[in-house]
Amino acid sequence: MSASQGPTLRELAVQALSSVEHGYDLLAPKFDHTPYRTPEPVLGAVARVLGALGPFGRGLDLCCGTGAGLPVLRAVCRERITGVDFSTGMLTVGRARAPGAADWVRADARALPFAPAAFDLAVSFGAFGHFLPGERPGLFAQVRSVLAPGGRFAFPIAAPARPGSSGYWSLLAFDTAMRVRNAVWRPRFVMYYRDFALTDVVRELADAGFRVELYALDELGRRPDGSPRCRLVVATAV
Repeated sequence: MSASQGPTLRELAVQALSSVEHGYDLLAPKFDHTPYRTPEPVLGAVARVLGALGPFGRGLDLCCGTGAGLPVLRAVCRERITGVDFSTGMLTVGRARAPGAADWVRADARALPFAPAAFDLAVSFGAFGHFLPGERPGLFAQVRSVLAPGGRFAFPIAAPARPGSSGYWSLLAFDTAMRVRNAVWRPRFVMYYRDFALTDVVRELADAGFRVELYALDELGRRPDGSPRCRLVVATAV
């Protein structure tokens, strides 16, 4: 990624004071030159695990953005793949860069416009901080409703930063800044990644009708205690 091609500080400030949807519409032309795009090592590690579990039929990238995760679906799915996002700007950029590679659908992930059992695999990368904890059960139920029996819902989740580490303080500072911003400014911009805890997520997926398995993404390293820095959550529709 090239910092010179990414957004300026002024552009980031304007985006941060917008709604989530409009902020991403504004960011879309430069999104792939920001740290927010899912890194290739993460995509490759996820593709490795899913490749061993597949192949799959129809694939869905939930909150696809400009389509960074769609190559993962293309590698493991035999049939048509679809990206869904609520940002028109992000979809426009993705469609222009990969015309005909997928179906691009504008929709809110909390109200998916697909038929029951429309997909065999759903993936998502880095989107869950945009959903409040109280919204996740409904979101997971939506994903379950569009998966065929035995279909998989997969997404990576990083281990929490150790208390007192630089990563811990950086994440806490970002979370605090977002909460202050949303207390004094409208529209809100929801991005609270500290709320996405693995224990809660596994329980909510089970409540939505999934059987959950965890896979270590060893390519991304291990912590000093030997635990993986990142796991892939694979939830199977039962």
